[in-house]
Amino acid sequence: MWRPSAYDAGMPARPDDSPQIIPYLYYEDATKALDFLVEAFGFEVKSAFRDENGDVLTAQLRTGDGVVMMGPGMDEFGTRGVKDTDWATTRMFVYVDDVDAHYERARAAGARIVSEPAMHFSDNKIYVAGDSGRQQWIFAEPTGAAAEGERHA
Repeated sequence: MWRPSAYDAGMPARPDDSPQIIPYLYYEDATKALDFLVEAFGFEVKSAFRDENGDVLTAQLRTGDGVVMMGPGMDEFGTRGVKDTDWATTRMFVYVDDVDAHYERARAAGARIVSEPAMHFSDNKIYVAGDSGRQQWIFAEPTGAAAEGERHA
């Protein structure tokens, strides 16, 4: 169960370049997951804190103006990465410039493809890929009205 700690009391204010909401994803092997997210999906590592063995304790990844935090979880917070199964625990929606090229990159890096690129009812061309933490990623390229700024709810 999470309890406030000295770490929480010393947290700095939100940096100007950070979104107000940042998803935090947990992986059984956070080091392997970080490498995969960079290679397959093109994320950039903004920061990564590692233990004495080089294993990721927590990391912040960026894509465009989006941010995702990730790590293995911590007992003191009641969080933990779980083994890969067929069920997703989370789906993240990410806009990309070229969904077909992004799909090819992810597939080549060994991403588990849930659905191949196809038009979606929301005027987006999307594909869905899974990762080792049971998260699924929806990558979307706006087309038609959505590409012109008329996104539908």
